[in-house]
Amino acid sequence: MKQQLGRVVVITGAAGGIGRALVDLFATGGDTVVAVDLPDSGVLEMARHLEYPHLCLECDVSREEDILSLYSRIEERFLHIDVLVNNAAVGPDLVATSNTHVEDFQLALRVNLVGPNIMARETARRMKPGGVIANVASVAGLLANPHRNAYAASKAGLIAITKVLACEWAPRGIRVCAVAPGYVRTPMIAELERAGKIRSAQVRSRIPMGRMARPDEVARAVRFMVSVQAAYITGSTLVVDGGLMSFNQPGEAHPTVDNSRDAEPPRRVEGTHARIAVVICGAKGIGAAVVRRFAERGDTVVIVDKNGEAAADLASSLGDKHLAISADVTRESEVVALFDELRQCYGHIDILVNCAAPKGAFVLSIEDVSQVFERGLSVNLTGAFTCAREAIKVMRPGSVILNLGACADFLRPASRHTADAYNAAIEMLTRCMAAELGPFGVRTATIVPGHIRTLGVTHWSKFMSRWVARQIPMGRLGEPEEVADAAYFLASADASYITGSILNVDGGLTSNFGPSCVSKSDLTGNRLCDDDRTKLRIPGKSSTLGRKVRTAAFFDGTSP
Repeated sequence: MKQQLGRVVVITGAAGGIGRALVDLFATGGDTVVAVDLPDSGVLEMARHLEYPHLCLECDVSREEDILSLYSRIEERFLHIDVLVNNAAVGPDLVATSNTHVEDFQLALRVNLVGPNIMARETARRMKPGGVIANVASVAGLLANPHRNAYAASKAGLIAITKVLACEWAPRGIRVCAVAPGYVRTPMIAELERAGKIRSAQVRSRIPMGRMARPDEVARAVRFMVSVQAAYITGSTLVVDGGLMSFNQPGEAHPTVDNSRDAEPPRRVEGTHARIAVVICGAKGIGAAVVRRFAERGDTVVIVDKNGEAAADLASSLGDKHLAISADVTRESEVVALFDELRQCYGHIDILVNCAAPKGAFVLSIEDVSQVFERGLSVNLTGAFTCAREAIKVMRPGSVILNLGACADFLRPASRHTADAYNAAIEMLTRCMAAELGPFGVRTATIVPGHIRTLGVTHWSKFMSRWVARQIPMGRLGEPEEVADAAYFLASADASYITGSILNVDGGLTSNFGPSCVSKSDLTGNRLCDDDRTKLRIPGKSSTLGRKVRTAAFFDGTSP
């Protein structure tokens, strides 16, 4: 008799380091786990501590016939599958290209790329809306290094397939995402170390955080990506590398660590004391959602906004312990005074969330961009830098700086000079700070929202809302709370090995490389014809998109 107890989570490579951490995390969290690994890998022995209703099965994911047989067995027990974690992989052998056999190259592709694609296909056939597929990729698929050969190529392909499947299956309500770990203390790494192919001390010295990841740190990132808190994330790849990709200069990213250490530090448990979270531009929109999320989880929130009255109203609605401060982040003196006040009040801060992302500048002529460009960067980028600079002075190890990117654009390429420049700049600023602050135990990350349903979009016409939603694979605008969920995760102990990373919360928009519209019909099923396109107007304009517009109007796509 088929049963369905909670979510059914299929995990490949379940007997390995990250795999075992994944199995333990999902099983103890109330999910039903189907643990899958190679014959003689020890996966069947895992059934002794997993017990019923969990299921342990042998399968070689490099063989399609094995995968088809696997799903036949799963179907005998379960009605459908809710989550697939493609974790099985053949690791790098660190052999020179000239010495790499074609058979070894092809095996890596079958296990790391073709197999996960077939697993995803068979899982999607058995998924209902709300299902999630998470691919465990690697920093090797994003950052070139010698002697990686098929491993790096296959992981890069896996990241690309993540984006393609995210766009293809979003209309079916299935999300596809990826997590890209850096160096993780697993049996695979231990074997390379025993063979003399890597030296742990040298590896750690190239990582700003000064250590490898624990398997559970990767598993916790995967758990977030497949959770309901990540409901607007699809096509995105979350890098979990301790800042490895953010360090790019001669020398050490972190002081050399004793090579005799054979284990990474144990997981830090969230303290019982409330953290001090400072949210810049936190009085409304996404900022207000971030404030509410941290406050409802027990943190003490400082709401900083130019609109002091709105900040005070929000603070009073959340309870007595929260604080509202009026400040203009474009004025350095006010930022310095702000953090001096916080030092006197609390002694330190734990979290800074820079929500002052730029307003979208509708400028269709490069001749008119200078004033808009300068204003956008002054208000947002310089303000974010100044806030981060002052926050660092009152932070302690374990603290986090989160920067908010600009809303995704749907009128490319000419109309968003400020927003595009801001996103590139704030992402690089995040990475530079990760490389610099990693040795001091301070993490950074950037969240890039897509089109988010805030007060700034309420003046859109019904038609325009439909048109914009159709550019998004998931077919809808995101909610401020979905961005806030991402911020809360990145600031938590579950994200303890994430620094310098960029997380897109955009419904798959940045993964969509196809035609301008995802489908031919809007959210109500009405067809969008060419005449409708020519009628589309920019908010605040009387001209259509087909004409050259020489004036600029600000439209806030992320925070009102």
